[in-house]
Amino acid sequence: MTEHVPNWTSGEQDTVIDALKRAVERFGDAPFLDFSGETWTYREFDRASTGLAHGLKSQGVAPGDRVTTIIDNNVDAVLVWFAVNKLGAISVPVNTAYKGEFLRHQIADSGANVIVAESDYADRILAIEDGLPEATKLFHRGEPPTAKAKRLNLAPLDDIRTANEAPLDVDVKPGDLAVLIYTAGTTGPSKGCMISHNYMCNLARQGNEGIDRQPGEVSWSPLPLFHLNATASTVVGTLLAGGLAAFYPRFSVSNFWDEIERTGATVVYLLGSMIPLIADAPDTEASKRCFGQIRSVRGAPFPAALQEKWTKRFGIKTAGSMAYGLSEASLVTSLKAGEYAVPGSSGKRNDSFDVRIVDDEDNELPPGESGEIIIRPLKPHVMFEGYWRRPEATLKVMRNLWFHSGDIGKFDEDGFFFFVDRKKDYLRRRGENVSSFELESTFRRHPDIQDVAVHAVLSEFTEDDVKATVVLKDGSTLTEADLCRWSLDNLPYFAVPRYIEFREDLPRNPVGRVLKYQLRDEGRTPQTWDREESDIDIKKR
Repeated sequence: MTEHVPNWTSGEQDTVIDALKRAVERFGDAPFLDFSGETWTYREFDRASTGLAHGLKSQGVAPGDRVTTIIDNNVDAVLVWFAVNKLGAISVPVNTAYKGEFLRHQIADSGANVIVAESDYADRILAIEDGLPEATKLFHRGEPPTAKAKRLNLAPLDDIRTANEAPLDVDVKPGDLAVLIYTAGTTGPSKGCMISHNYMCNLARQGNEGIDRQPGEVSWSPLPLFHLNATASTVVGTLLAGGLAAFYPRFSVSNFWDEIERTGATVVYLLGSMIPLIADAPDTEASKRCFGQIRSVRGAPFPAALQEKWTKRFGIKTAGSMAYGLSEASLVTSLKAGEYAVPGSSGKRNDSFDVRIVDDEDNELPPGESGEIIIRPLKPHVMFEGYWRRPEATLKVMRNLWFHSGDIGKFDEDGFFFFVDRKKDYLRRRGENVSSFELESTFRRHPDIQDVAVHAVLSEFTEDDVKATVVLKDGSTLTEADLCRWSLDNLPYFAVPRYIEFREDLPRNPVGRVLKYQLRDEGRTPQTWDREESDIDIKKR
């Protein structure tokens, strides 16, 4: 078994406020932020955020208070965040797609007294204001919302902007909370991850090391500013390295290369389906002119074929992020720029975390064996500080004083890490372990399948039966039996689904992630096809 000799060190302790202060001293009047052509220098941003901090202070915001923001990708999303942090308060950025109970839960759970929202989103808040007992003030951007407030004090955000540049008399420490980032809620109600200032800065440093970020570089991102990738990697990463962070309101394939050309971006941050959509889109005059301009595209680890497409077609030097992380623990495996990565891997252990692979009894497993990923920090405040107002939930994931990720992974003999699956999405079928991630990857290669979720249904044999809930492409005439027979040729015998169900869409949270816990709870529905009631016979092959 691989020997681990991790050392606890203090590391570099920092705050986002100190990072901004140093950046203003170093870069001053250089451009810092670009929002579709609207630019802000470091000094302009610092002054405006200080003025807004004084305005929020006049409204009673104090150290430790929470301020919820529901703001699109514009400068106020960053200004309000820094203004809140300058007061020693905690920013709570909420997904702008949220409404109804999703929205109410996070605002109420955070206990925010003050809310800042776009006008349209303010209407959503007013629709649920009776369910927000601790909220008293709602500041809107732009025109007033159409709805009338019954209880909340409603006012324009512009009313509390000030020109006061006096320093705030607040001592913000690295371990103080900067933001609450809520989990996606795929396995139940979303929980607020308590993220310290130093966590944000450490994540930004890790991101910069992964691309060897250079002063003066332009990074570009269409990712929303309620996302840690955008806040830590792009905004704070830019503060630490210098340069310009350019944001686009929302992802667009057709406008991508025009924006890259306009901004001169050399580093790009993308996620999920954005990556193959751009890779497969037709050439444009802008894409041709930008050949070789981007040196690094960051996102999930790219499959080898997608890496090759990005590097050859667009002249990209590095494509994909060789790292694994989660909201609770930032990047627990990673690589620095220029380090070799085994295809399909997600980096190696780094100096911020001790990472082990264990069985269900927390016994460490040898290289090559899959098990749950458990984590503990090797530096102060590089990991989440727990779940907000949920000490029981925090304790539950800290068994044996290790954070249990709920993910399955493995290390090879050379220390490269491979993500396998979510633990709750990992099935055991007739004595064989089955990865839903791998099954879904296989099914998505079927020409008639638009989307798919593979999940467990409790078997009469006390383990799991496999169910595939499938969304077909328009015009498909595929039957459940056809898909099952296709599975026989493309899956191990033990992984062929017993159950198949076709649906118009999959249940999702507002981020777009599939709610597998809901599918598991529903189990076999009246619309579910059962292979064992058909004439299809599975044989080991």
